[in-house]
Amino acid sequence: MKQVDLNTFSNPTFTPGAGMFKRVIWYLINAIFFDSPALLPYSFKRSILRAFGAKIADGVVIKPNVNIKYPWKLSVGENSWIGEGVWIDNLDVVDIGSNACLSQGALILSGNHDYSSTSFDLIVKPIRIEDGAWIGAKAIVTQGVVFGSNSVLAVGSVASSDIDPNGIYRGNPAQKIKDRVLR
Repeated sequence: MKQVDLNTFSNPTFTPGAGMFKRVIWYLINAIFFDSPALLPYSFKRSILRAFGAKIADGVVIKPNVNIKYPWKLSVGENSWIGEGVWIDNLDVVDIGSNACLSQGALILSGNHDYSSTSFDLIVKPIRIEDGAWIGAKAIVTQGVVFGSNSVLAVGSVASSDIDPNGIYRGNPAQKIKDRVLR
């Protein structure tokens, strides 16, 4: 029977999208201005993200203690909210539409590992969160998911496959429980 051997881990096809110097500077900036309890103006945070290559629209709200892996692989539409403690682990592109809400402690995880590989190979896929979507507190969206417009992922739920528009989803794995009807 084969065994996992993490000593053989290799991810030669993965590219972080920026050189070591830019990544180190970003990690420092992220720790000081984003993944910290400091209450800073949202416009300041948007400007920093844009300087590092993120596509950030006007009106985006970024609360304290937000961790963003690679801003150059992030786009966020107008008036979207990123709540306290959100972790955007964007090893691949994460595209968040307009008027979307990522609530406290939400995890957006565009990478995972191949559990069938003895070397635990890295798997990365983009995530798209469409306009008006709401990711509940402590909810998780995994690699490759397209999260339909105006859908809701309930508190603590896990979206590991696509979420249809205008639905309310709950559980692990997330299952549709009803339609979202906006008034």
